Amino acid sequence: MSSAYAIEARGLSKQFGDLRAVSGLDLNVPRGHIYGFLGPNGSGKSTTIRMLCGLLTPTEGSATVLDTEVPSNAKSLRPKIGYMTQKFSLFGDMTVRENLQFIAEIYSYPAARRKERIAEVLGRYNLERQHDQLAGTMSGGQKQRLALACAVLHHPELLLLDEPTSAVDPQSRRDFWSNLFRLAGAGTTIL
Repeated sequence: MSSAYAIEARGLSKQFGDLRAVSGLDLNVPRGHIYGFLGPNGSGKSTTIRMLCGLLTPTEGSATVLDTEVPSNAKSLRPKIGYMTQKFSLFGDMTVRENLQFIAEIYSYPAARRKERIAEVLGRYNLERQHDQLAGTMSGGQKQRLALACAVLHHPELLLLDEPTSAVDPQSRRDFWSNLFRLAGAGTTIL
């Protein structure tokens, strides 16, 4: 039986030498909700997200994400999560379509359905006209839409966003939030 929470953390802490980046964090994020994780720069938000993904090992405490203990079982968790980093993690020398195809291959998205799924996200995130454009030549809002399309291509249960609207114009920000509300409405948990 699955927990009512997508994310549960108890006493989560991370130390880098003398720097305590995260200190004793307790966190419960209900499934199917958008949960805002707020704090000033340097408060440990990105470090926490990396621990929840299993990319960093906590110094102390424990976390369970989608009923999976991290970081010990992070490998089995990865197909269930989408992660959009603070800096757009796109391949600038690849086209929009090539970025999506690469992500589909990384997540082992079924080959028979890849073309259809890529066409679907191109349409949903208003990227059809840019499908042959190099990602490195896109505007900030277009890169943001592509990064989100890459993060959700494999239908993750949990979407982790690290300051996703920090470098985009107000209209792109509104469009982005509309997409997030649609995803949450379909059952995706968003942090």
